[in-house]
Amino acid sequence: MNYGGFVMKVLKNAFVLSILGAVAGGVVGYGILRAEAGLGGSANPPKVVVDSSPVSRNGDIRSSYADTIEKTASSVVYIYTSKKLDSTGYGQVNPFFDDPFFRRFFDMPRQFESPSMPPQEQRGLGSGVIISQDGYIITNNHVIEDADEVEVVLSNNEKTYSAKVVGTDPKTDIAVLKIKAKNLPAITLGDSDQLKVGDVVLAIGNPFGIGQTVTMGIVSAKGRGSLHMVDYENFIQTDAAINPGNSGGALVDADGRLIGINTAIVSRSGGYQGVGFAVPINMARNVMDNLVEHGEVHRGYLGVLIQPVTPDLADAFDLKSNKGALVAQVEPNTPAAEAGLEEGDVIVELNGKKVSNSREFRLNIAAIAPGKTVELKLVRDGRSKEVDVTLGSLDNASFAGKSGNWQKGSNSENTVLDGIQIDDIDNRWRQRFQIPARLEGVVVVDVDQKSAAYRAGIRPGDVILSINRDRVSSAEEALELGNNLEENRVLLRVWSQGGSRYLVIEGSTD
Repeated sequence: MNYGGFVMKVLKNAFVLSILGAVAGGVVGYGILRAEAGLGGSANPPKVVVDSSPVSRNGDIRSSYADTIEKTASSVVYIYTSKKLDSTGYGQVNPFFDDPFFRRFFDMPRQFESPSMPPQEQRGLGSGVIISQDGYIITNNHVIEDADEVEVVLSNNEKTYSAKVVGTDPKTDIAVLKIKAKNLPAITLGDSDQLKVGDVVLAIGNPFGIGQTVTMGIVSAKGRGSLHMVDYENFIQTDAAINPGNSGGALVDADGRLIGINTAIVSRSGGYQGVGFAVPINMARNVMDNLVEHGEVHRGYLGVLIQPVTPDLADAFDLKSNKGALVAQVEPNTPAAEAGLEEGDVIVELNGKKVSNSREFRLNIAAIAPGKTVELKLVRDGRSKEVDVTLGSLDNASFAGKSGNWQKGSNSENTVLDGIQIDDIDNRWRQRFQIPARLEGVVVVDVDQKSAAYRAGIRPGDVILSINRDRVSSAEEALELGNNLEENRVLLRVWSQGGSRYLVIEGSTD
């Protein structure tokens, strides 16, 4: 691979992103590189080194972090991906670039070329972190998603490895790779729960493909959510410079322990502007263990719709504070219903630990393995009550608030749309996925990664506008059309990220 020419193209594309960011008036820089993922499992979890002691906070001013970098930098690797595109592989490029001026200025091909145009190759770059000596590497899902090939280059550039994708979790944007190597310089894992706002952190990665770079900052905030980037958000916010290519790299504390995986930035230009986010290592490690053992993440399921406890609601429910999670709805035939939870309950403790807010409670429930029994302390009508609940599996749940899903056992034996979960579009989904008010259809809220729909490119947040050229305006209508397909092939018109396109989904012929 000619990495010299590749780096220049990446720098050019980074400039393009900056131009588009200025035109759009503000974008979230959620990685610039996308590449494939295959799922797999392993019976042997990676052997990691963990040091969960608090970082030293003795007030001394350090003049250098050279020793810290020396022992951690070799654990951060470069990740290069490639994907073959057909002659219409540029269909996702902003229509801006179909203008002759912009195509000439940025040396980009037309959005749609002639059928005789040879296949193109899309390349991407990012970073990763070695977390075990036998070759397990953590990175971001968006770094390697949809790649045909994934290569890992050690920080000393001495050797390149072909990487296997062990598993991916788009809901947290974490992926695990494996390379065939031994005695690698594995990083020591810290305890992200021990972090405090103001702690010094260092970001290590490969920004813009220029080579390993270290930046320094502090923990600006903890527990950042509601950014609508992934389903499960509990980000560490930092002002350590994070740029395109840093995705999947290491965020380490002053002692060199891994406390986060650099994931995203908020930027109006496409580059660093002082607000970066990392997935806490405690969350990433839980995801990693699931991916290595099962090839996918198994999450606990309670079966309630919860909402934050505002000061007004605290007054209305006679609560002493606005801490906890208010149960707005209990779904029938769920663990919560069987345990006797009721609408209006306020959950204040989970397994003996205080519940600060509804988002934290959701994250903690999802992190517990299905089949485990949890102890909930709640307030009902002003009185404390304790309830034991055996969690179900989120994978098998009929999700609250979703109008339906196509799956085996439906009215039709056709399985072409298996794995797509849909809902009517309401203000909640419009806000979360930034769906225009004028758009009509049904929103995709989840997609099974093993489904034909996922392979065809359907993702959460997409809006299905028509099925086999029949327009749809409700989930009920879409389900009826999908369940009455006569062929194991369907043509969908789908809106995604500001534009619409047609997709053909081919079902299994088994």
